[in-house]
Amino acid sequence: MLTINYFASLREELGSGGETLVLPEQVTDVARLVDHLVQTRGEVWSVLQDSSRVLIAVDQVIVDRSHRLQGSEEVAFFPPMTGG
Repeated sequence: MLTINYFASLREELGSGGETLVLPEQVTDVARLVDHLVQTRGEVWSVLQDSSRVLIAVDQVIVDRSHRLQGSEEVAFFPPMTGG
């Protein structure tokens, strides 16, 4: 079971703080997970496809979209942070 968390403005935009999901067989990496979420949830979820607005971490390590998934990880989507 995959645990997915949405943080900060994404939580508000998507109307969800998180969920659990059985990883569909065709979802083998982060990019395909994003595509799956957009296809099954609707157009508002396409924000997850914008890599300039969304960072992704798997098991608390930032990864690129080609990162392979096993199905039991924690995936987090969050906007880039700025400091000052």
